[in-house]
Amino acid sequence: MKKNLQRLIEIPSGAQVEIKGNGITVKGSGKEFKRTFDLGKVKMTHADGKIRLHADKATKRESRMIGTVNAHVKNMIKGLNEEYVYKLEIASVHFPMVVKVDEAKKVVVIKTFLGEKADRHSKILPGAKVEVKGNEITVRSHDKEIAGQTAANIEKATKVKGRDRRIFQDGIFLTDRCGDKI
Repeated sequence: MKKNLQRLIEIPSGAQVEIKGNGITVKGSGKEFKRTFDLGKVKMTHADGKIRLHADKATKRESRMIGTVNAHVKNMIKGLNEEYVYKLEIASVHFPMVVKVDEAKKVVVIKTFLGEKADRHSKILPGAKVEVKGNEITVRSHDKEIAGQTAANIEKATKVKGRDRRIFQDGIFLTDRCGDKI
């Protein structure tokens, strides 16, 4: 391949970007996101209201790195103004589940899952807000990775192991991911 590649990311008004080495800080609307990348041969610069990702004589590895960093930086900029929302649904066939949020311990507590006496716990990452209303759980955050990982933690806490999934269909399942129906 060995081409000169570059991508430009527009910085909206009200957002401030600071680049130091492989790290980037995005500020605006009272929020701040920091991220460090292992860029390799890719260079990241900031000028004229744009972030420039470029690599001279780039291989497939640098091309993929530019695409990945581009996506992460766009998510950081988008997160300044809007929240990322994940929705999960509680599905219980036989034993009713009781799901509560423990704000003090920053965990979601799942009681009586498949009739188990021991409670199951799911970690809520700092910066995420979790609400339980009826059979729906909503996870919100301005950081897409924090919202997604918290939703994944909740879904993983009710994973059925060692039983037939066709019969034991209870669990908490992701139904809506940042506006995309699943």
